[in-house]
Amino acid sequence: MGQKESGRRFLLLGTAALALAPSAARAQGVLDAGGMTFRDFAVADRGSSFNKIDPVIGSGAVPTQARILSVDNDGGFARIRFEAIRVEVAMPLGWQANEDWERGVGFSSDKHFRLIVWRVDFAFEGVNDAEHYAATKSGAIKARKPGIQAQARKLGDGSFLIVYQNVPAAQGDAETRVVFDLVVPRPGKPKEGVLMTLGVAARDSDRGLKLMALLKSKLRVDW
Repeated sequence: MGQKESGRRFLLLGTAALALAPSAARAQGVLDAGGMTFRDFAVADRGSSFNKIDPVIGSGAVPTQARILSVDNDGGFARIRFEAIRVEVAMPLGWQANEDWERGVGFSSDKHFRLIVWRVDFAFEGVNDAEHYAATKSGAIKARKPGIQAQARKLGDGSFLIVYQNVPAAQGDAETRVVFDLVVPRPGKPKEGVLMTLGVAARDSDRGLKLMALLKSKLRVDW
C-alpha cells in the first residue's frame, strides 16, 4: 500500500513540487556540483535547525524528527538518517528534516528547496526497472500536466535523472518550480531502488542542480 501511495502522490506533484534548469536536461554522464559545496547552501547554526519540527509532509501524515548522525560545521552539512527507509543523506546546515512511515523529508528554512526520499519497488509500481520507471513517470506526468516539460537521462553509474520544468507553484510558492528526480537502482537487484526528489524555485534551478549533485555524492542506502 505504501509504495502504491508513493507513486500516486508523486504523479500528483502535491506539496513536494520542486525545481530544475534547462541545462540539467542536457546533463551527460555525471552530476557536477560545479565547485559549489554544502557551505554555499548552509546557515552557520551548528546544526540547531535539525532539532525543530515543522510538519510540511502533509497528506495526514504525522512526522517525527529525523535522526542526526553528525554535524560537519566546516563542511556546512549534517548527516541525517531516515530510519523508516534506511537511507542516510547530507543536508545543508540551517535545514530541517522529518520523516514518517514511508519517506524522509528535508527543506530549507524558507522552503524554497524541498527534498523527499522514498524506497521504490519497481515491480509493485508496474515497471521493469529504474529505466522503465523513469520513462513511465516522466511520460505520465506530462500527460497529466500538459504544461510540464519532462526529460529523463541515464547517468554513468546507472542511476537516472529526470528533469521537470514549468511545474506549477504549490501553496506558498511565488513562482513556478523545476523538479529533479534521481532514481537509484539497487546494485544486483534491479527491481528495487531509491527515489530522491529535489525541487527549487525556477530562479534557483542552476543552484538546485548543483545541490542535487552534492546530495547524490553523499547518499547512503542500507539495501
